[in-house]
Amino acid sequence: MDIKICGLGTEEALAAAIAGGASHVGFIFFPKSPRHIEPAEAGHLRKLASGKAQAVAVTVDADDATLDAIVKAVAPDMLQLHGAESLARVTKLKARYGLPVMKALSIREKSDLHRVADYTGIADRLLFDAKPPKGAELPGGNGMAFDWRLLEGIDPAIPYMLSGGLNAANIAEALSTARPSGIDISSGVESTPGVKDVRLIEAFFRAVAAARENRAA
Repeated sequence: MDIKICGLGTEEALAAAIAGGASHVGFIFFPKSPRHIEPAEAGHLRKLASGKAQAVAVTVDADDATLDAIVKAVAPDMLQLHGAESLARVTKLKARYGLPVMKALSIREKSDLHRVADYTGIADRLLFDAKPPKGAELPGGNGMAFDWRLLEGIDPAIPYMLSGGLNAANIAEALSTARPSGIDISSGVESTPGVKDVRLIEAFFRAVAAARENRAA
């Protein structure tokens, strides 16, 4: 199972994520987010992660010029589109950069899953996140979870990551209910919004390991 620690901004947090076994590390390029990072700084962290974890550049409805600058500075392994990007936009960006794309879909109720079929086969991976409350400025990273039982009927062949409100206390329930091929966490390992806590990162990985051992047993 892939594990992505998202919204990283310091060498200390990055090292903790890699030491814990993160398969992916995410850097957020969205000025409204407390986890926003400049491309040059992310590029430095990306070099430290090279060969250890895949670097994911997270954007929200970014234009080509913004993405050009991010890709040039960071050389990410994957793009994550966390806005209202259309199928055509996903297809265009895959061709433009030659990179795999993970498309985030906001989930609150069963009908929100209707878009899964549209993006399957277009996006290389999907990310299911909790739909933000009305008026929220952030499309993700709000520390909210959705009803994971909504995913019980999802085709297991569809590659997706589960996100939204995950933490060490609820990850066992999330994994047993949704059985995702990957998980994504950001606010659940923070002491305050945008500030990653090494102890919480370590605790999360311990909780994931315990949950997987129990499931295997």
